[in-house]
Amino acid sequence: QNYQALLETCLKNKCLFTDDSFPAHISSIGTGALLKKLPRNLQWKRPHALHRSPVFYAANRKQLDLCQGLVENCWFLAALEALTFHQDILAAVVPQNQSFERKYAGIFHFRFWHFGEWVDVVVDDRLPVNEVGELVFVSSASKNVFWGALLEKAYAKFYGSYEDLQIGQVSEALVDFTGGVNTRIKLAAAPPDLWDILTRATYSRSLMGCQTHLGVSFPSVSLPCIQTTKVLKNGLVAGHAYTVTGIRKVTCQYGPENLVRLRNPWGKIEWKGDWSDSSYKWELLSPKEKILLRKKKEDGEFWMSLRDFKIHFVDLTICKLTPDLMSQEDGKKWMYSLKSGRWVRGSTAGGSLGFCNGTFWMNPQYWLNVLSAEDSKKSLGSCNVVISLMQKHSSKHRNRAPHLFIGYSLYKVQRIALPFLLSPNRKSSSPCKLKLPPAFFTRHQPVNQHQVFLDEREVTHDFHLEPGVYVIIPSTLEPQQESEFILRVFSRKHVLRNGALETSDASSPWGAVWTRGLLLLQLEMGGNTSFTLSKNPEINAVQLQRILNNISWRNFQSFHLSFSLDACQGILALLDLNASGTLSIQEFRVLWKRLLFYLEVFQKRDTSRSGKLDLVELHAAVQETGISLSNEVCNLMAIRYGDPDLKISFESFVCFMLRVEIMGEAFRNLTQDGKGIYLRESEWMMMTLYS
Repeated sequence: QNYQALLETCLKNKCLFTDDSFPAHISSIGTGALLKKLPRNLQWKRPHALHRSPVFYAANRKQLDLCQGLVENCWFLAALEALTFHQDILAAVVPQNQSFERKYAGIFHFRFWHFGEWVDVVVDDRLPVNEVGELVFVSSASKNVFWGALLEKAYAKFYGSYEDLQIGQVSEALVDFTGGVNTRIKLAAAPPDLWDILTRATYSRSLMGCQTHLGVSFPSVSLPCIQTTKVLKNGLVAGHAYTVTGIRKVTCQYGPENLVRLRNPWGKIEWKGDWSDSSYKWELLSPKEKILLRKKKEDGEFWMSLRDFKIHFVDLTICKLTPDLMSQEDGKKWMYSLKSGRWVRGSTAGGSLGFCNGTFWMNPQYWLNVLSAEDSKKSLGSCNVVISLMQKHSSKHRNRAPHLFIGYSLYKVQRIALPFLLSPNRKSSSPCKLKLPPAFFTRHQPVNQHQVFLDEREVTHDFHLEPGVYVIIPSTLEPQQESEFILRVFSRKHVLRNGALETSDASSPWGAVWTRGLLLLQLEMGGNTSFTLSKNPEINAVQLQRILNNISWRNFQSFHLSFSLDACQGILALLDLNASGTLSIQEFRVLWKRLLFYLEVFQKRDTSRSGKLDLVELHAAVQETGISLSNEVCNLMAIRYGDPDLKISFESFVCFMLRVEIMGEAFRNLTQDGKGIYLRESEWMMMTLYS
């Protein structure tokens, strides 16, 4: 759904948007236990019917406070509360140029990070309410503010239904809102420098959430939606998610005290121990500190000592846009790599080493070259590396398919073994030995000897590694379990490459040459991208995608560059002269030369270094290639290949330019007089459909 196009259509037709893909119907709420909590006369109403002057978003942070509704999604709300302390991060999720006045058409949109890409989710503003017009799900503390309720609706649509938000973890929502990397600290075994970690997190754009222990309690009737929830005598809710909203070191009469500020996403029910709103501890502070920090208000926000925080909470999740939180080298820039993969039954779903070591080697293998950063204080020692493995949902509804137990093993590869793996004297017709063989894993121990397999969406670990070559083996706990996944690596400096194109490809001349070339490219830290081809291999669209996405594109380090399968199919269709569905060596060489040329032009005209060309830059880039196109054709192609803002990525620019060049060449070959061409119906269909 294209938000801008839908908005303009509604404004033109003077109608309010209704989202048929997520209707105002019980099906959007769910099919299970949540239905029993709904009021008898559930209705769906737009904000204008609920308040005289509805507001989408409030600039005042306190007006952004939210209250949980019938959905037991404190994990989602705790993460959302953390966003409100970082307006720029919040604006990436909640586009600010939306309102109930200017260009209002009953349509809103929000953005979530989804396995390496930002996804735009469109919703209408019909919200479920009870018979007296009160929102039954998330609401704002300021009753005329509706951004929270609409964001929850978009998130419910994103994951299938409101009921799919019933169970979750703060860490998942934090990543969905930022695309960041999580660090989870078990507070029972918290590091001695926990206060320093919290301090760095607070001042480095990090989002933080935490969860309480399960415990014995008395029932609460403070909120109708949480009557069955356990509220402890100390005021904390058992098994509940909270947002960490701040820290403060105060000076008491007996010495300094480290305090942590937290917020209950219900907007009510607070801690009753030391440093709570009514605690005697506040009398130990200076009048100024007491006035600045103490707040006698039942709004769900409270202070507690760091000591009590470690006792009463199970874990702390810190989500950072870059993972240098745990590094002592503050202010240094980290780099980030992402690879997509899949465990396929009978092929790459080998299971864990401990569960079934006979098939472990079949799992996907990723080569990681850890390099010393020139400006690192520890360049001669270990390098801080964060590795994250995330599994994709197998169902549209996030809670209908349980997570698999996933993890990964990390092996260091001695350089003495590399000549055998990469021997250029091996015959191209023999299988490529790029994947580490079974014998390697029986003779070597992984760096992470105590692998952790969790039935969670994401497994993340922090390593201190010596510079060198490593292999990452992501796997499920049990063999023959299928799923897609993404692997992310963060460090000061590294190169991450696929270990092989695929087992089946590696045995072909094309696979052997290319796989060896790519790994050599990695080991030489980017080296020369030239290659040699022999015999007569043919490649299909899937293989073309893998090749293009494994090439180290020079000068393209500022953002992630990838080619989709759809784009590769389009490229293949344009260059595949004999309609075989594959590219020959000659056809690939034509493509390769054009790609390098397009890359040079694209880099030159992308003056903002955004990775995209606007219309003005696109016109200049086309002229740079020596092709003359009218403004109308350029605009039309921007609509066809661009994003909603008519901006062209490098992938789209390649498809755009190939089509222009191929169709221009076809015209020149077919025209008799340079003014027009005559085609039979079959020729016309071939030109328009296949290209």
